[in-house]
Amino acid sequence: MNSRSTVIDVLRTAGCVFAEDEADLLISTATTPAALTAMIDRRVEGVPLEQIVGWALFRELRVSLDPGVFVPRRRSEFLVEEALKLVPRPAVVVDLCCGSGALGIALAAASDDVELVAADVEPAAVRCARRNVEAVGGRVFEGDLFEPLPTDLKGRVDVLLANVPYVPSEAVALMPPEARLHEPRVALDGGVDGLDVLRRVAAEAAAWLADGGHLLVETSDRQAAEAVAVMTVNGLTAWSTYDDDRGATVVIGKR
Repeated sequence: MNSRSTVIDVLRTAGCVFAEDEADLLISTATTPAALTAMIDRRVEGVPLEQIVGWALFRELRVSLDPGVFVPRRRSEFLVEEALKLVPRPAVVVDLCCGSGALGIALAAASDDVELVAADVEPAAVRCARRNVEAVGGRVFEGDLFEPLPTDLKGRVDVLLANVPYVPSEAVALMPPEARLHEPRVALDGGVDGLDVLRRVAAEAAAWLADGGHLLVETSDRQAAEAVAVMTVNGLTAWSTYDDDRGATVVIGKR
């Protein structure tokens, strides 16, 4: 049987910075000693902890998470916080590139009277998101960006969350193995300069946003100026904002 101290030692040797916390979570989640051993082995192999235990904590919510699905980052909580400053009540909210649906359900949980719709191109993400989003009364569609969305949403979206991939293609190989090997590349790779998917979203956003509606995306600090320019070219009034504590940059465009 794996004692807590042994589990901590194994995780620490594997390079887990928060070995004590991870050990406690794995031990409390495992239903049998054999299950714990298997979970430890997966963690040592570099599988994200959240995929192993089956959930991620995001804005105090337990978000269901499956293997191979993008793990919501703490910095993305800043995007939700910025959206909460802008969301009207009632509101139509769309979560594009939704992954597990964490951003959309976090916004819905903190707002009143939200019609939530989410979409992702990855089948595994869609299956996962449906458990999370449908639990709060929302709908999830599978397909590329706006393509699967009901057309009756055009011109009605108050808040469009689009956590698009923004890592430049050449930089994907430099990412930690947890992301590079265990999350879908489509959720990470943003093209040559990291902004290809943002350009596609911005090109169609105005047609889907309500008058006064907002598009919010996450970028890196060095990409913010170009991201603002991309939104501006596509008819939105755009600006960027930054949270130093989480190293998070959000670019906002208003129709």
